[in-house]
Amino acid sequence: MPTRSLLVLAAAVAALTLPAAGTAVADGAVLTTGGPGGSAVAAGDVLTAPLAGGTTATLYSSASGTSGVSCTASRFTAAVTANPGAPGTATEAVTAHTFDSTHCTSNVTGVLGVSGITVDHLPYTATVASDGTLAVAPASGSTVQTTVRLRTLLGSITCVYQAPGLTGRADNADSSIAFTNQQFTKVSGSSLCFAAGYFTARYAPVTDAGAPVSVN
Repeated sequence: MPTRSLLVLAAAVAALTLPAAGTAVADGAVLTTGGPGGSAVAAGDVLTAPLAGGTTATLYSSASGTSGVSCTASRFTAAVTANPGAPGTATEAVTAHTFDSTHCTSNVTGVLGVSGITVDHLPYTATVASDGTLAVAPASGSTVQTTVRLRTLLGSITCVYQAPGLTGRADNADSSIAFTNQQFTKVSGSSLCFAAGYFTARYAPVTDAGAPVSVN
């Protein structure tokens, strides 16, 4: 075969094997869609997740108690900032973490209802390791902060809780992330605000454009 024909053939094969611009091709990355070992999630992709079906997000006054605030509607949004090969650690920017107060209740004595729950000081940085360990951290010099507004027999009150960070777990069985008894300390609010808050929630499925995300 003439040399020119060989060059043309080689160029054609190379064109067929090159990815389209902007496509994530680093299979074996920490975060993938299409199951473990699937297609790498691209940096810049936005991940979202609601509360897992049939579960509640709770902020209780103690790690073993059931007194506090519970919500059946919550969602987070995070943008992937780095997704290296596995084993490794992917990073994300948590840009939103919301609670629908119309689906929140409180059983604290003297509290009539929940007016709102706001997650402050966003964005946070989240890291997800290949072993499923999840960590959420605020910007340097800041805190993870949640503001809870309650309707009480004495009028409206605002309770502010802070934590240095959160830790959780990712589970490929249902593409979930879970937080268990993450401790917050009250930094302001009336005596009706419990002195400490313990946050527990499971979000699933975590998706990228509707596709469940796995951790590798």
